Amino acid sequence: MTSSPVLPPPPPLPGASAANVTTPLPDLPSAATVPLSSATASLPDAPAVAVPPKVRISSPGRVAGAAAHLAALGVVGPAVFTALFGLFGSGFGLLPALLIGVVVLVVFVYALFAVAWFERARVDGLYGLGLAPIRPRRSPKPGFLGVLHTIWLQAIDPLQWRAVASFAIATVLGLATIASIGVVSWGIGLTASPIFGWSDTRLLGILPLPGIAAPLTGIAAVIVALGVIVGLAILHGVIVRAIFVPSREAQLVEQARTSDTRRAGAVRAAEVERTRIERDLHDGVQPRLVSIGMTLGLAQTKIDDDPEAAKALVAEAHASTKSAITELRQLARGIHASVLEDRGLDAALSALASRSHIPVTLDVRLPRRCGRAAEEAVYFAIAETLTNAAKHSRAAACRVDVRAREDGSLWARIEDDGLGGARIVPGGGLDGIVNRVAAAGGTARIDSPQGGPTTVEVNVPCAS
Repeated sequence: MTSSPVLPPPPPLPGASAANVTTPLPDLPSAATVPLSSATASLPDAPAVAVPPKVRISSPGRVAGAAAHLAALGVVGPAVFTALFGLFGSGFGLLPALLIGVVVLVVFVYALFAVAWFERARVDGLYGLGLAPIRPRRSPKPGFLGVLHTIWLQAIDPLQWRAVASFAIATVLGLATIASIGVVSWGIGLTASPIFGWSDTRLLGILPLPGIAAPLTGIAAVIVALGVIVGLAILHGVIVRAIFVPSREAQLVEQARTSDTRRAGAVRAAEVERTRIERDLHDGVQPRLVSIGMTLGLAQTKIDDDPEAAKALVAEAHASTKSAITELRQLARGIHASVLEDRGLDAALSALASRSHIPVTLDVRLPRRCGRAAEEAVYFAIAETLTNAAKHSRAAACRVDVRAREDGSLWARIEDDGLGGARIVPGGGLDGIVNRVAAAGGTARIDSPQGGPTTVEVNVPCAS
């Protein structure tokens, strides 16, 4: 079976340093591992709404900006919805041609996602609500069923539909804004009619406005229309805040749910770690120490009758003791990486890559240190993934990329060129990754189709 190629590195970040290590070395810290089989798993997405401080939607700058946005959407919005309805109608109309209709409907779903992404970015840029970018939904199921489930999840995504609803409301308000701008233009024309000597000054094209009534009507029309535009802009701010920013009760419920998730992840990660340590001691160091004791006991029985054999047995016990010490050091390193605390994630990952059984290309670009919990979560996720790759995937190479993102999170992607098919087993290594990252308030995604490659992607808030 042909190994899939390792992905190229992501673009560099300015002001960052990179480290590249490609070194096969003998020993890895022992860690919990899982059998490999087909799976694509992920943690639930983090809440997509970051609760901002109270935003003044009625400030003059935001009102003017909202009015400009509405005027633009009054022009663009109808064309966008015409295209969307065209896709929807074409998709259903072509369903008898099965494949074509399904493809058109899939395009319609992701066109809605594009509109939702644009609307959230527009609203966040205008009002500074602190909204996280909307992300495509992904199914935890593997294979073709997973693809269908992914499309279905995207089609029913409530965040997407709320953003599309906001875009539709803004389009309607935009049409009203354009009409009001037209009234302003007409009022200015009436006001200026005596100056330019215009004789045809009819209200709504029917009722003539003699003498001074024309400019007075024009001034009144301009004032009322400008008031309508300001009112529409303020109303837009109220509506989008109601759509995108949850109520205080919803905030508290979400905070409680997130806290419960993190606490459960921390408890589960501690259980998995304790099980791993017990297993490593039972399967590794303990049998070796028992063997050393038996060897020394045998040497003791031979020390008088066969000194040479006793010396050989003592030498064997001495070598086994050094191996046991090495295993204990590796186990301690798996529990707590002191280099991580002393020198940071870059140096810790370099040391980890240098001990890997398979060659590792390491690309770390971190302009600053992150929080201790975030660095530990990412470090142990990478360590566990490399262990699994070395033991189960038959990989010839592995790539690790680590970045500090602009949104204040620590991101890492680990990819090997092995056979793939990794699955999460309760109590296994991948389960430990998911729980440890959840405890740090982050997300983890494991994608491992049959035939490879296996990709593990983690994203943890730096302040966690």
